[in-house]
Amino acid sequence: MNLHEQLGALEMGVDQLIQAVVAPQAENIPETSAQTAAPMAPVDQVASGSSAEAEAVAAVTEANVEDKAPAPQRQPTLEINRPAQNEITMTIGGQTVALRAEQIGQLIEELSNARASMTPEPPPGIPPGWRFVSTKNPVMAVQKQSNGDRLLVMRHTGHGWVPFTFSPDMVIQLYMMLTKG
Repeated sequence: MNLHEQLGALEMGVDQLIQAVVAPQAENIPETSAQTAAPMAPVDQVASGSSAEAEAVAAVTEANVEDKAPAPQRQPTLEINRPAQNEITMTIGGQTVALRAEQIGQLIEELSNARASMTPEPPPGIPPGWRFVSTKNPVMAVQKQSNGDRLLVMRHTGHGWVPFTFSPDMVIQLYMMLTKG
């Protein structure tokens, strides 16, 4: 599957997640119809009737209006579960979507691309208690750029292919860091 097909599949998955959240919210919007509207006595009956009748009509009307008042909208919550080794489920607003390894990789890639343009940036140092999975001896590819920079792409078992671009000075610093005793 080429990159464009992967992005298309990911966009469909994101659209499904959005639909899982938006559709139930739209269904929960209260509607007023002839069947659900408060029973109203004609104005002349209320005016000519007793005050007890008018109060009863007002009480019924007020109770029905309170019943139909829109509930405060709560933000849907995201739940992530792992029912099997090769499956993750994401539940948003009560709608669950199961993702397989390929779809998870696409989601990670799309989220990574989006996160790279967001602020604030990730912290400059490693946060205390940070959990991670490291890849020992990753598969790598290197390309020399026209400006002298080096593109290093490393395959992480969880993140997939992760690209880094190094200036010539940074290549020397990286070499020195890796060869320090």
